Amino acid sequence: MIGPIIDFAHSEVVAYLGMALILTAFLLETRNFLNSKSPTYLWMMAGGAGLLAIRAYLIDEWAFFILEAVWFGAAVMGLWALSTRNSDD
Repeated sequence: MIGPIIDFAHSEVVAYLGMALILTAFLLETRNFLNSKSPTYLWMMAGGAGLLAIRAYLIDEWAFFILEAVWFGAAVMGLWALSTRNSDD
């Protein structure tokens, strides 16, 4: 059951999907379509960085793994900050 999931995570599809999410979020933010603190931007960054971190881990790319894990963590912390701020309103 887990074998096909691991095989898929090793695939280039995961890498390209993660890259597309991050680049799309960045391009939309630099063109003022998204704000870097908006939930959409942060979800795209977290998703893309998370996928790339998994891939980097599986292929033993440790510097890239650390970069993406930190990027993922920053996006998740941003989402958490938004959710706690919105729950206070």
